[in-house]
Amino acid sequence: MRYHYLTVDVFTRQRFGGNQLAVVPDARGLTTQQMQAIAREFNYAETTFVLPPSSEENDAEVRIFTPAREVPFAGHPNVGTAFVLATLGQVHGKQIGDALRFEEKAGLVRLFIRYDGSGQPVSTEFTAPAGLQLSDGVPIRHVAAAAGLEPTQIAATHHMPRIASVGLPFTVAELPNLETLAQAKPNLAAFDEHFAKLTGDALYLYARTGNNSIQARMFAPLHGVVEDAATGSAAAALTALLAHLAEDMDGTYPIIISQGREVGRPSTIEGSADKANGSVTAVRVGGPSVVVMDGALTV
Repeated sequence: MRYHYLTVDVFTRQRFGGNQLAVVPDARGLTTQQMQAIAREFNYAETTFVLPPSSEENDAEVRIFTPAREVPFAGHPNVGTAFVLATLGQVHGKQIGDALRFEEKAGLVRLFIRYDGSGQPVSTEFTAPAGLQLSDGVPIRHVAAAAGLEPTQIAATHHMPRIASVGLPFTVAELPNLETLAQAKPNLAAFDEHFAKLTGDALYLYARTGNNSIQARMFAPLHGVVEDAATGSAAAALTALLAHLAEDMDGTYPIIISQGREVGRPSTIEGSADKANGSVTAVRVGGPSVVVMDGALTV
């Protein structure tokens, strides 16, 4: 059978920037094994498959695969899939407005779509499906080994390295400056030794560039992704963590995250978190996308 697909670059307005995503907008008839094989064939950080929802009040079930495995939730796949469906104007015969509801293994993901004056989608934003979950810290020496750095190059002023999640867990660690961030290089043996048994088996490193701006890198070799160009789910977890750590702050915490420069695919991720009475109540991440390819695959 032939299946229609589109590829998009996510978190960018320029083709051949941002993070690549392949979307199969009607994946009915594909088995899990076929979806995984297709994801390996594209070999992007993620590929998504759109299926009819189990509940009529939702718009679609979305399954997300890395080249190595299925994941319960991810950021740029949600942003890019919503953009593709808005570009097509419908999903399984249902017309699309300015909002979508995706059923995913991590829970229900709500998305908002922004259109330009001519009615074309320009950007999409998701609300994370889960509240902030923080686990125990990860040893600095393990993080440093996985990042190809010395333990003294891991910053611990604001927080120790720890696993954070709003739907997909990541080990999050702060570095002292952009120079150290640029030096980081994933050590695959160290990931195998120290990260294989962690829920946060991908490493999200960041350095502060301003009061509300971050530059980040994400390594996930255990998922078949040595370095990711833009990681919306990790950006959401970091946004929630930083809002959580901001003392005496209620209201909306905004942040701009740059990623992908080291792999030649610059990306800009817009994040925000709502906080009330000391607790993070909602996390949103979004940005623009652009269609790159439109074709068919044979299964």
